[in-house]
Amino acid sequence: MEAYLDNSATTKVIGEAKEIMQKTFEQDYGNPSSMHLKGVAAEKHIKASASCIAKLLKVEEKEILFTSGGTESNNLAIIGIALANRRSGKHIITTAVEHASVLYTMAFLEEQGFRVTYLPVNDRGVVELQELENAISDDTILVSVMYVNNEVGAVMPINEISQIIRNKKPDIIFHVDAIQAFGKYEIYPKRQHIDLLSVSGHKIHGPKGIGFLYIRDKVKIKPILFGGGQQRGMRSGTENVPGIAGIGKAAEVVYSSLSQNVERLYELKDYMIEELEKLDRVKVNSSAGRDAAPHIVNVSFVGVRSEVLLHALEDRGIYVSSGSACSSNKHAVSATLKAMGLKAEEIESAVRFSFCIFTTREEVDYALEVIKELLPVLRKYTRK
Repeated sequence: MEAYLDNSATTKVIGEAKEIMQKTFEQDYGNPSSMHLKGVAAEKHIKASASCIAKLLKVEEKEILFTSGGTESNNLAIIGIALANRRSGKHIITTAVEHASVLYTMAFLEEQGFRVTYLPVNDRGVVELQELENAISDDTILVSVMYVNNEVGAVMPINEISQIIRNKKPDIIFHVDAIQAFGKYEIYPKRQHIDLLSVSGHKIHGPKGIGFLYIRDKVKIKPILFGGGQQRGMRSGTENVPGIAGIGKAAEVVYSSLSQNVERLYELKDYMIEELEKLDRVKVNSSAGRDAAPHIVNVSFVGVRSEVLLHALEDRGIYVSSGSACSSNKHAVSATLKAMGLKAEEIESAVRFSFCIFTTREEVDYALEVIKELLPVLRKYTRK
């Protein structure tokens, strides 16, 4: 049997997305900037996807900018805002548990003379709101906070954060990395007072290499790519028509049955947590229930290094991550788990299981069965 439980790293592309992408490869393959009929046919796919996504978010089509994925969306949001607003201030606020595409971008801006405040989190991985309020100063221009943490599934209090910003300094731009949240939550940027929102296609059963950035109309932002002036000059380069068609269709399908999907994911998550907590020397780092995301379970199997367990599970057809997929190949210490106050042995033994709409109870049961079988054996051979 096979159990793919690494859906926060990437998801399987759904059939509907593959079908419309195939059409762009074989029939509507023109350059969307071309004025002939083939170009017009390609451009229609871009407009259709922008329209679909805009309706889901309850925003305007012109506020949707297609990118190469979550990393580019985050880079453009943060660097673009910093460059456009540096005369108003050089202070940026984020959290200690952001994705690498945010943290490394912040480090780059620090080298350019910006000042960055990294907010702490509690033992559940949730940002401390009082720390945010205390950190806002006269020269703060941007607050960037993820909606759902990619390692433990902690959900940040986005509405409360936007309220604090509006009360203390309403001209601050609020950016939200929603890469693990889109497709799991109803998100309405205008109602939630979010100015920029990053999304990635391959987390929602769309293709890799495509994402989008919602940019509220009138937000002052500079492009970071220059060239032919596509997408109103904000992101030059020939548009990835197959990817754009795919992400639009994937978003449409995922949101068409959102409540049922999410309910089932919560059932799977809570079941897995309940079963894992029965095991000896196992610490679940993700919160059960609705206080956390429905699809992520982070667990420390104390006494077994995460890489060892990951490969032992892989040998049995079970696929998981040792933290963020974007960082796990570097054997870096998890900034998230460290910020949550976990001990070194708990961080070194942490594994992330993540579900999707296709995940079955049978897959979870199989993973649990194999884990129970492997743990005593692996611990027996662990050096004291």
